[in-house]
Amino acid sequence: QLQLVESGGGLVQPGDSLKLSCKGSGSPLDYRAMAWFRQTPGQAREGLSCISTKSSGGSTNYVDSVKGRFSISRNDADATVYLQINSLKADDTGVYYCAAGAWCDGRSWFTFNTFGQGTQVTVSS
Repeated sequence: QLQLVESGGGLVQPGDSLKLSCKGSGSPLDYRAMAWFRQTPGQAREGLSCISTKSSGGSTNYVDSVKGRFSISRNDADATVYLQINSLKADDTGVYYCAAGAWCDGRSWFTFNTFGQGTQVTVSS
C-alpha cells in the first residue's frame, strides 16, 4: 500500500523560496499522477499543481494563483515528488499535502485519493 511522507516545510519570510519533498514507499510512483494540495484553517483542501506519469509525457498543471511561482517535479527512481515554491507570500501559508491519483489535467483533483500527513508552511515577517 502506498504511503507518502512530506517534508521541507517551515517558517519563512515573504519573498523566500522553499522546496517541499514527498517520499513514497510501499508501491512505485511510476504509474501514478502526483499532485500537491494546500489546506488553510476553515478551508477545504485545494489542488495546486499536478504532474502526469512519465509514460504520459510528464506534463504539469498549475492553478492560476501559483503559476509562475510553483514548480512540480518528480524523480520516480527515488520515489520522490518535489514542489519548488518561489517568492513566497503570506497567502501561501497552510499545510501542504502530497497526493497520488489517476491522472493530471488541472481540473480533476478528485482523482487524487492517497494523501500524506502534510507539512506546515508559514510565511510571516
